Amino acid sequence: MKYGILFTVLVVSVLLAGCVEQPKETPSGVEEIKIGVVAPLTGGASTTGLDMWQAAVLAADEINAQGGINIDGTSLEVKLFQGDTETSREGGVKAVTKLITENEVDILVGGFSSGITYADQVVAAEHGVPFIVTGASSPVITKRTDIDTSYFFHHCPTTDDYGEDTLLFVDEIVRPAINERFGFPVDRKLRLAVLYQDSKYGEGVYDGIQKAIAEQNLSVEVVAAEKFKMSETDFRTVLTAIKAAKPDVLYPAAFVNEQALIVAQGRRDVGLNTIYLAVECNDDPDYYSGVERWGEYSILESRFSPYAIPAGAIHDSVAQYRQDFENKWGTSPSMMGASTYEGVYIAVDAIKNAGSLDKGAVREALVNLEMPQQIEAMEGGVISFSPDYRESKFKLYMEQLIWDDSIGETRPKIVWPDSVKETDFVLPDWYEPGST
Repeated sequence: MKYGILFTVLVVSVLLAGCVEQPKETPSGVEEIKIGVVAPLTGGASTTGLDMWQAAVLAADEINAQGGINIDGTSLEVKLFQGDTETSREGGVKAVTKLITENEVDILVGGFSSGITYADQVVAAEHGVPFIVTGASSPVITKRTDIDTSYFFHHCPTTDDYGEDTLLFVDEIVRPAINERFGFPVDRKLRLAVLYQDSKYGEGVYDGIQKAIAEQNLSVEVVAAEKFKMSETDFRTVLTAIKAAKPDVLYPAAFVNEQALIVAQGRRDVGLNTIYLAVECNDDPDYYSGVERWGEYSILESRFSPYAIPAGAIHDSVAQYRQDFENKWGTSPSMMGASTYEGVYIAVDAIKNAGSLDKGAVREALVNLEMPQQIEAMEGGVISFSPDYRESKFKLYMEQLIWDDSIGETRPKIVWPDSVKETDFVLPDWYEPGST
């Protein structure tokens, strides 16, 4: 058995290493555009990190196949460098330091886990290296004041963004369905429980929930708020406490490996038969297989899914990306890879607009960036960054997971907003509301 595990590790290592081309120089003596991809290639979030890396490689291959970009008459190709954060703050600092001081990258793309990025971005700030953050959603990444954040550009929804959209959906769709089913008054507040990771990400989700309720004047009250340690595997005690609070809906702020266990243990072991919400980072093939049938009728906020494509202008480009990814890697793409794929294109577009690899000039080009949306729907149909905290703005949607007997897994159906809705939200027969 141990030899099989060693062989698997060796194969993955070879595959990852094989994605990195050897350095070469252009005829003018200028090296390629060096992009550091910051991702958890080992550790608890390695599945997500691999998807980010594979998506970045696909983008680089596409750009290079088109001849790279031209700067002052010289055609430059994209070269990627791996920055494995090892799913830890210490690993993130080590990875970003190596990318900047040894690999001498021109720009950074990626960053998964707000806590890890909060630690490793200090290194990028000290060296003035532009960083397109595609997987750390806490607003603090570009809003903290203890370092210079002017070189950081947030290309993923923040916890404020998706917390607000998730609760708007809950207030608009889920709350009325519960009140009608059980004969509750129409003005009855929805009872919300929150279970959040003890990290910048988890804290950001909880803060975003509170802001959304207050700022949008939602008919929602938080009846329980519990924390758990990152990479926790047994949630039954805390779920029992949450069940005692009698919630109508449970909103975990968790990663894939945690979310699947929360849903399965909650329904199977604790009997917490409620509607489970999930943050977008869980829109990953591993979640659909890991949650098994216990995840049926749960809700997943998203902006890119391996199994659903929203109607609209990006439909064909999403379908093409999914096909290209599957052809290259033999597996379906996931959420985090999608924004990292776009992040590589954003980096190259900024360098092209700057006409230089000078980091200050590239930063200014990112400030003024306006490029067409690609495989994720953006507000206004363009990728750009807000002038205050350099955040791009996405159009988000809500999916409900429905069991598919033919494949033995759940699959998502978009249920909100109306502009991209595929079907209506279903309140399952087994659902049990909180107290009246």
